[in-house]
Amino acid sequence: MTRPNPAFAPQISVPATYMRGGTSKGTFFKLSDLPQRCQVAGKSRDNFLLRVIGSPDPYGKQIDGLGNGSSSTSKTVILSKSSRSDHDVNYLFGQVNIAKPIIDWAGNCGNLTAAVGACAINMGLVDTDKIANSANTGICEVRIWQENIGKTIIAYVPVYKDENGNVQVQETGDFELDGVTFPAAEVKIEFIDPVDSSSDMFPTGNLVDDFDVSGCGLASDSVKATFISAGIPTIFMKAEDLGFTGTELQGDINSNSELLAKLEKIRAKGGVAMGLFKDVSEAQTSQHIPKIAWVGTAQSYTASSGKSVNADEINLVVRAMSMGQLHHAMMGTAAVAIAAAATTQGTLVNEAAGGGQSKNQLSEVRFGHPSGTLLVGGKTEQVDGRWQAKKVSMSRSARRIMVGGVFVPADAFN
Repeated sequence: MTRPNPAFAPQISVPATYMRGGTSKGTFFKLSDLPQRCQVAGKSRDNFLLRVIGSPDPYGKQIDGLGNGSSSTSKTVILSKSSRSDHDVNYLFGQVNIAKPIIDWAGNCGNLTAAVGACAINMGLVDTDKIANSANTGICEVRIWQENIGKTIIAYVPVYKDENGNVQVQETGDFELDGVTFPAAEVKIEFIDPVDSSSDMFPTGNLVDDFDVSGCGLASDSVKATFISAGIPTIFMKAEDLGFTGTELQGDINSNSELLAKLEKIRAKGGVAMGLFKDVSEAQTSQHIPKIAWVGTAQSYTASSGKSVNADEINLVVRAMSMGQLHHAMMGTAAVAIAAAATTQGTLVNEAAGGGQSKNQLSEVRFGHPSGTLLVGGKTEQVDGRWQAKKVSMSRSARRIMVGGVFVPADAFN
């Protein structure tokens, strides 16, 4: 007697590009390449992307997908040609939770932003005449509409002519980015008006607040904090108020479950203080925002690579949490928040950077993070009594790692 084959779902293949952008990696899709039901927001799209990355994974490794078990690599991007006359490409970002069946669409990924321009060119989403003309300068200016936050970003993508006279994206080079092992071509990024003109960059209306952290296990029930919404909503605190130095590495934080729980409580309270949550319980379904970070004055330390970072090379030190873990370097969006806060006189970040000792407003700072240092620039000003960030800039790099098809079971959409 022949037994019938058990029911199973065959695999399907979807075109995808796997890229590093800044100190993150993600799986990039062209919207029109996605299965029809995934070309619109909803359960089918989320389930498909969760399966691609390998979430939810109770083991925390994402072995059965393209994620690598860290917030820096559990990311997806969907690109499409922009219908806006002054933009080239629409960029939609999804932060995939490792252990839970959740994708957070609330914010941007600043690191993967560095890869968007190059990927858009390679996917044929940027006008061919624009690409051809860019060969004269060696830079293709890609104007990006960031759909999650409704903001304009400009990526200055290096290009060259190959032996056949075709313009190609330059990916290799000698630009070194701390947190990335190999050098690559520099991609300059500008975040234009990263704060809504109708809102205040500091949601409480203050540059520094007395932040109620009662019940969070700190030495005091109230500490100073700067709440800022630029790049991504972020809570900045003094390292010393958390019992830190500001030179912590991942091993100092991520292996301590009690400490992680304490920081999550503070983050939840900060979300309420910023008006992002009505209650601290809402933080459980919004791990991407807000971010929590701590700052300290410039000091020497040894980075995770073994590289020495000297106090005289930097203006301050910053550490930031991402999806419940200390980030191995610095999130790009948090770097935007750092730039905006550091160049606004009177914030905790500006104070740590020595801004209070100068009559002139800082225009750029170099901060130390777990993997090394990063230079960021910013321009902030008051408009009708509200602080606004007009522009924030930084340099990153990006590289294609794989182009092909990603396989998922056909029932992954259910």
